[in-house]
Amino acid sequence: MPPPDEDAFRRRREAAIGHACPFERALLARCAACGLARSVLLAEREAIGCQSQAASERCHAYHDELRAASRFALRADASAPWPFSKEIRLQCGGLIGLRQALDEAGGSGERADGAQGEGGGDTESGSADPAAPVDDADAVLQRALARWGSVEALPYSRVIRAVIRHEPRRRAPR
Repeated sequence: MPPPDEDAFRRRREAAIGHACPFERALLARCAACGLARSVLLAEREAIGCQSQAASERCHAYHDELRAASRFALRADASAPWPFSKEIRLQCGGLIGLRQALDEAGGSGERADGAQGEGGGDTESGSADPAAPVDDADAVLQRALARWGSVEALPYSRVIRAVIRHEPRRRAPR
């Protein structure tokens, strides 16, 4: 039996998911969810893509800025791929931290459209546990962009605190 061809798998994966999700690892780790995420099972592996090109571009812009802002705090080498643990901290902590920054800024009960969230599904903002999973990553990012105007203007100093504090799940002992 020939060894698996990883290049062929990557090509097939790219064709299957369409728009790549930059927070795929956070979604797979279940520290965040997204209403636009589309799960694909391919060769006994799970991949997550985005249903919307605009949302994917928005998330990619936030991920790129977050990565640049977190590089020093996570002691990551800019010229090398990041280890899995640092990428998980970046993605999970970045989404949780953005939600916390919105809550601190007074957006805990108010959605981006100005409506009040009375527990009717707007659970990504007013969670009691600050480290609780983000219910809808795209909704949190849209609210943050409505609040601060652009990806560059987001409060990265507050978000990076959550990135640093986030501890990935430990493996169960064997």
